[in-house]
Amino acid sequence: MTAIPKTAPFEDEEIELLNRVVGPATPLQRAWLAGFLAGVEATEGHSSALAPAAPPAAAEPLTILFASESGNSERLASDLAKIARKNGLKPSIVDMADLDVATLGSTKRLVVIAATWGEGDPPARAVRAYGELMGDAAPRLDGVEFAVLALGDTAYADFCGVGKTIDARLEALGAKRVVDRVDCDLDFETPAADWIGRAVKALAPPEAGRGTVIAVDFGKPGAAARSEIVEAEIVEHVDLNSSRSDKETIHLALSFDGAAPAYEPGDALDLYPENDPAEVDALLAAAGLSGDAALRAELIASRDIATLSLKSLETYAEQTGHQYVKKLIADGEARAWIEGRQLIDLIATFPVVLTADHLRAVTRALAPRAYSIASSRREFDDEAHLLISAVRYTSHGRDRKGVASTYVAERLKKGGRLRVKLRPNKHFRLPAADKDIIMVGPGTGVAPFRAFVQERRATQAKGRNWLFFGDRQFTHDFLYQLEWQEALKDGGLTHLDLAFSRDQPEKIYVQDRIWQRRRDLVAWLDGGAFFYVCGDAKAMGKDVRAALVRAYAEVKSLAADAAEQAVVALEREHRYLTDTY
Repeated sequence: MTAIPKTAPFEDEEIELLNRVVGPATPLQRAWLAGFLAGVEATEGHSSALAPAAPPAAAEPLTILFASESGNSERLASDLAKIARKNGLKPSIVDMADLDVATLGSTKRLVVIAATWGEGDPPARAVRAYGELMGDAAPRLDGVEFAVLALGDTAYADFCGVGKTIDARLEALGAKRVVDRVDCDLDFETPAADWIGRAVKALAPPEAGRGTVIAVDFGKPGAAARSEIVEAEIVEHVDLNSSRSDKETIHLALSFDGAAPAYEPGDALDLYPENDPAEVDALLAAAGLSGDAALRAELIASRDIATLSLKSLETYAEQTGHQYVKKLIADGEARAWIEGRQLIDLIATFPVVLTADHLRAVTRALAPRAYSIASSRREFDDEAHLLISAVRYTSHGRDRKGVASTYVAERLKKGGRLRVKLRPNKHFRLPAADKDIIMVGPGTGVAPFRAFVQERRATQAKGRNWLFFGDRQFTHDFLYQLEWQEALKDGGLTHLDLAFSRDQPEKIYVQDRIWQRRRDLVAWLDGGAFFYVCGDAKAMGKDVRAALVRAYAEVKSLAADAAEQAVVALEREHRYLTDTY
């Protein structure tokens, strides 16, 4: 690039500085800078004295649709939008929870970033729109160019199932795929970034039509900086279950060297665990690698030694050439065999001489576990509290343990330290202070509602608070019992409905209490209350929603379809909010 001349209206040192910045800049960077300076002139009103520059070509619209449970798809949608703006596109980000499926037919360019939740399900907030897209009433998409990025977890059989289904459905409706779908595992950052670059390039208008000035959007603030991993000290480590309970639920209070992460009620913390050294030793012994100290340290700190997936089996067969594993895959029996098993079962059942690299190849990075924050900064300004239930079970003759939950329960103590990172959840926030809230949180699902009640009490919110809580036994498993009883006395809670499943011959769950209180509950919702559900997605979350549909049907004398639409209306109004796992 030609150097800025000495005749430019700057001091000599300023010209030197500008040359150092602009000289090595890429054409894209210089184009952005030109757009930025033109925008500054326009917004500050000083451009009248200058010769008018030719305006950049109008940006082409791009719809970015995301379906997210943990926030990753939403974050990637934001990343894609930033790059799209620099390449002649005008992106519009749409949460699938808010999508009017009928509008898809009028889009020209469509990107879908979709997560798969659990065993092949769409994220809870995307269920309605996903069902409509798969239904007969979905619009034709002839003339629409599209690309799909799928997020998932190879630990589940239907890996990236939702993204795959959406990709096929868009094509079936007449849309034209411009970039092949990529299916991302938990370590999605690199493949997702590569895919985003290729997708934007394929969807962007031709260079010739864009000119040399990039339009800069001055109206939208940049996204908040991403959270960083921080160390925390454990200042409380308390088992909230009695000694006679068959459960172990740890209340963990964390203190930080500086200020606590800037969390809001409804947010979570990613907790970075380590593997149990005894389980690592057992795995190394089965692999014949007990003497490798460096590998042992690596497996304890950073590799997932528990997850067994179809990908793991395929990698094991490829790396070792084991004929029986190959046959298991070829016969279509691998998925069934994996059920309830872990990596050690594979190595013990199909032994072969292994190297450290073999073991690294069949494991993936040890991912953090997300736990809802069970405190409000207004009450505990320099702390964050978590509620963690130790997972232990037996399958195929082996005792199994949850990696993160037993890391906390068995190997961390008061005074210890661990690594965490804030995971914001803006879709599970408290409403205005004058709005009523209904909270359904059995077991550890009650964690965010402890934060909700603390926050509402501290801010003297006028809205009423109603909690449905459940567990196994009143005497042994009533988590935060004294706090809830105190909240009833001081008005922090208006109602508290309890469901302890093992205290009577017939099991009673929170959905049963919802049905019993259906008239008052529907009256609250008719008055504008917000309905929150946190906890198990496989059964409880679905059962609670079904109970609410039944409640509307009975209380308002509605047909089943009309009752379903009443709950759908709550979801569309963002008054039925879930944080299930």
